[in-house]
Amino acid sequence: MSRFWNAMKRTVTGDASPPPDLEQALDAVRGKTPAPVFWLLGKTQSGKTSLVRFLTGAEDAAIGSGFRPCTKTSRLYQFPTSDAPLLTFLDTRGVDEPGYDPAEDIAQFDRQAHVVVVTAKATDFGQGNVRHALERIRAASPSRPVILAVTCLHETIPRKPHPTPYPFETLAAHPGAPIPETVPQHMRECIEEHRRAFAGLFDACVPLDLTKPEDGFAEPNYGGEQLKGVLLKMLPAAYRQTLLRLKEATDALKGVHQRHAEPIILGYTSLAGTAGAVPIPFADMVILPGIQARMAHHIGQIYGQPLTPERLRELAAAIGVGMLSRQLIRQAVKLIPVVGSAVGATVAAASTYALGRALCFYFEAVCEGHVPTPDALRKFYHEHYDAAEKQWKADHPKAEAKA
Repeated sequence: MSRFWNAMKRTVTGDASPPPDLEQALDAVRGKTPAPVFWLLGKTQSGKTSLVRFLTGAEDAAIGSGFRPCTKTSRLYQFPTSDAPLLTFLDTRGVDEPGYDPAEDIAQFDRQAHVVVVTAKATDFGQGNVRHALERIRAASPSRPVILAVTCLHETIPRKPHPTPYPFETLAAHPGAPIPETVPQHMRECIEEHRRAFAGLFDACVPLDLTKPEDGFAEPNYGGEQLKGVLLKMLPAAYRQTLLRLKEATDALKGVHQRHAEPIILGYTSLAGTAGAVPIPFADMVILPGIQARMAHHIGQIYGQPLTPERLRELAAAIGVGMLSRQLIRQAVKLIPVVGSAVGATVAAASTYALGRALCFYFEAVCEGHVPTPDALRKFYHEHYDAAEKQWKADHPKAEAKA
């Protein structure tokens, strides 16, 4: 109840800052789930996005929009949100550009990163710039583990299946160990070449092939679990647990966000119901969008996800038409004395509550690395609209009786 009254007060006064106890709750979650930091070093198209997708379960589009620049040549991705990250990825992008100098990235990342993951495409042997950068990164923190991930193995054996069972287990503990003769010759030669190119600069080698299910490989995450096992072994104990229990930690964050979002939604729902009861047709057509826009802004802040123009367009495309048609019907009904006010209040409140829940549904999915389809959003909105409409009528029987 205290959260509800605080939400009402903040709604009426126009206070758009995050709820005062939200940061405290997030701090508690952060304290229990320290976030591992992985420094990704590799050329463009060397498989870094696929690696992030495997570890987080996020979609490529969500990963791409989640990265933000942090130096001239590097960027940062914090999953699931920047206000409460559970995994952090530091991506050095300029390493394959002539004249790249890692000094700025070392100054920015050296104290943050727990593990360096070097991604080298199996069939790309032009790794001179990557090696030069890795030499300086390794010199800055010699004790920090470095994993050499040889990626895109399928390009070494076109139209042929991966060797099974996974034959590279020994390379994780002994990076110089011989590769079994059962591995196809060209694949073996490619991996050997990368081990020579980075000799003395890595602690474990993990050949892998992280493809998409639609690519048609029997195992789309070939070597993925082996990579995760090496990361777990190399991370400090506290950070290891976060990666190990990532889904549980993500669910805990979703719970914190939802608990703080619900009273905000209820506060704006009550305000919208009051505005919708105004018996003058079209008067609340001006007020209601402002109420709902402020609610959307509040919810976005709670989830650490700003409501960008792109997201607004996605939401509008999914549920905007249905909301507009209901508003127009509501305005027409207001011409009927007494009945109009009750119907107007019900539709305004129900549409605001359903919008709030749809925003939570959207932001929770984005936090997990997925973007809901318009059909899923529309279905979710209409289900919660119908439920909210019934609940509002049950909670306001006098108004319904007059109607």
